[in-house]
Amino acid sequence: MTVLDDINAGVREDMAARKRLVSLAELKERADAAGPARDAWSVLGGNASPRNELKVIAEIKRRSPSKGHLASIADPAELAVQYADGGASVISVLTEQRRFNGSLADLDAVRAAVDIPLLRKDFTLDEYQIWEARAHGADLILLIVAALSDSELRDFSQLTRELGMNALVETHTAEEIERAVAAEARIIGVNVRNLKTLDVDHSVFASLAGGIPPEALVVAESGVRGVEDVRHYAANGANAILVGEALVSHATPRERIGEFAAAGAEAIAARL
Repeated sequence: MTVLDDINAGVREDMAARKRLVSLAELKERADAAGPARDAWSVLGGNASPRNELKVIAEIKRRSPSKGHLASIADPAELAVQYADGGASVISVLTEQRRFNGSLADLDAVRAAVDIPLLRKDFTLDEYQIWEARAHGADLILLIVAALSDSELRDFSQLTRELGMNALVETHTAEEIERAVAAEARIIGVNVRNLKTLDVDHSVFASLAGGIPPEALVVAESGVRGVEDVRHYAANGANAILVGEALVSHATPRERIGEFAAAGAEAIAARL
C-alpha cells in the first residue's frame, strides 16, 4: 500500500463518520445558503494578459506525513489574516485530520476572518466532500489525479463548476497532465512531491510545466524553501505557488509572502 492509499483509506473512514451526522441533503441546503463562491480563477490571474505576476496560495498547515509537526497554529484565523494582509491571493486550509491535523472547524474559522478565496485542501474522493466544501465556504477544492479514475475526475470537475467553484487539479506525471486536460481543468498543479513515496524532486516541475496548455493556470506545489525555489518555479512557467511549511515555520509569514511574490515577478519578467 502506498502512502496515498493509506491516507485515502483514513479519509474515507472519517468521511463515513461525518455522513452519519450530516446527510448529503442537509449539506446541499447549507451550500445553497452559503452564497456564491469567490472567483479564484480571476484572483489567480486567469484573465490577465500577460500573466506577469506570481500569485501565492498560502497554506495553513500544522503537520505533514513527510515532516511531522510543523507548527501549532492555535488560531488559524489570525494566521489567515496575516496571509491576506501579506498579499496572498488564496488561502489553503488543510482539513484532513489524521496526517495533517486539520479540520473543517479550521476552514470555518478562516472563512469568518478573511474575504479572499479559500481552497479546501483535502483528498477529495466523493461528491459529498465537494458539497461539504461549499457548505463551509470554500471556493476551490483539490482534485488529485493519482487518486481518481477518469470518470471521477470528470464528474467531480463538472460538479465543482456547477457549484461555481474552481478545482486545483494536481498532477505529478505527464500522463496525469493529459488526464487533467481531458477533464477540462483550468487550474493545474504540478506537485514535485510524489504522494506515493513522499519523495521530492524539484526537476519534476520544469520537465512537466511546458506540457500544460497556455490557457490553463499553472501552480507549483511543494518544495518551496526560499526565494531561489520560487524563482525556479516562476522561471519555468508557474503562475502561482502553493506554500505551507515555508510560511508556517517562518517568524514573519506576512513579509515572507511579499518576498516570494517579488522574486516570482522578477523571474516571470525575465521569462516574458
